[in-house]
Amino acid sequence: MSSSCCSTDGSCSTATADRATATESVTVTTTYAVSGMTCGHCKATLTKVIGELDGVTGVDIDLDTGRVTVIGTAEPDDTLIAEVVDDAGYELTGRA
Repeated sequence: MSSSCCSTDGSCSTATADRATATESVTVTTTYAVSGMTCGHCKATLTKVIGELDGVTGVDIDLDTGRVTVIGTAEPDDTLIAEVVDDAGYELTGRA
């Protein structure tokens, strides 16, 4: 039996491709306003503590605007995000 996606009549099957599409995860991007960030150390600290949360796949911080963008596989838990930000010494003031 061949592992090709093409059938004996020369047509192609998309069943494998359809399965791959169905299992792709959704990416959710949420931006928060955070006060107290002033330097690269602030950025590194928040990137680390937020990045360790379940479901978070990326963190982008803009010190100039005070914005923290969280990229994940599901809608983030705002309370949990606020807790780790506050524990790190900063203040999450809401979604931006």
